[in-house]
Amino acid sequence: MKIVTRSPEETLEAGRALAQTLTGGEVLLLEGDLGAGKTVFAKGVGLGLGVRELMTSPTFTLLNVYEGRLKLYHFDLYRLSSPEEAEEAGFYECADDPAGVTVAEWPERLGGRLPEKALRVRIRKKGEEREIDYGPADH
Repeated sequence: MKIVTRSPEETLEAGRALAQTLTGGEVLLLEGDLGAGKTVFAKGVGLGLGVRELMTSPTFTLLNVYEGRLKLYHFDLYRLSSPEEAEEAGFYECADDPAGVTVAEWPERLGGRLPEKALRVRIRKKGEEREIDYGPADH
């Protein structure tokens, strides 16, 4: 599926709409350049899952956990230097939670070791627009 958004609000809404389809156990792998809108999209997923607290980027903490209709595990893997660090940080444990949704920014840091129910979300910045396409991740 592919959509085009023309503002941060539309990118947020795209994440919210996707969250409406999630039932638990999904892993969203957010790919895109710096400033593409990954965190905005993740915040939309949180809103769609009913997260009420302010969501912030986990750039320095690696993981933020939020409560909603499903638990949301929001990872920023940018600072990892190896796939083993993702395991040590509990990424795969969170990804296996059937009552949660895991959102991971910078999934290339996983070195190709992707969870079973991974959905790849690519966000490309084109001027003020964002092209967002998603589908099953290649395993």
